[in-house]
Amino acid sequence: MTDDVPARGLVLVVEDEPAIADLVRLYLAREGFGVQVERDGSAGLAAARRLRPIACVLDISLPGLAGTEVCRRMRETGDWTPVIFLTARDDETDRIVGLELGADDYVTKPFSPRELVARVRAVLRRTAGTPDRAERRREAGPVTLDPARRTVSVAGAPVQLTSTEFDLLAYLMARPGRVFTRDELLAAVWGYAAHAGTRTVDVHVAQVRGKLGTGASVIRTHRGVGYACAD
Repeated sequence: MTDDVPARGLVLVVEDEPAIADLVRLYLAREGFGVQVERDGSAGLAAARRLRPIACVLDISLPGLAGTEVCRRMRETGDWTPVIFLTARDDETDRIVGLELGADDYVTKPFSPRELVARVRAVLRRTAGTPDRAERRREAGPVTLDPARRTVSVAGAPVQLTSTEFDLLAYLMARPGRVFTRDELLAAVWGYAAHAGTRTVDVHVAQVRGKLGTGASVIRTHRGVGYACAD
């Protein structure tokens, strides 16, 4: 089912529990988003490809295709629509698997609908934003980052990052040499406090390094403190 799509854009919600799906739809609609609700993974994947939503809220335990598989198939076809996993699983391994598949955030049931909406808005701010078109490109070793175009390359070869991965790298590259704690990065990049778990930062750093390949060393680990970009 679909609400009329307002200026804020369409959010795809894939959730098989009707009460939860309706609650999420209600709160998102109150914030001015259009909402498409699907009840199983296959329908959710088809909707993501057909509707091109601005964000997806995916339950992990879905009939048909699991939410993690939906996300994986989106990413392997070059669809980097922001994804927030919504699940009853609170095991750290499940969270890490979701993030490694390219999810931008992870909310555990039971959850506050207001917090979920805040997470959606935070992801969208990172994705769309209002970049300064005059902002210069940033370079660190073989890595070049263009804030205006939101592109990254290593030795001239393009690298595809999720919106959160890009913003994490951009934040570090904008302040070369400065060491940031995980709590500071959570607040600056994700927009919320450390109750979400600082392991989120470690997973994203590992993902960015893996994608940068020969440029991975531009992100330096300072044991017991946090991370910094090479200056």
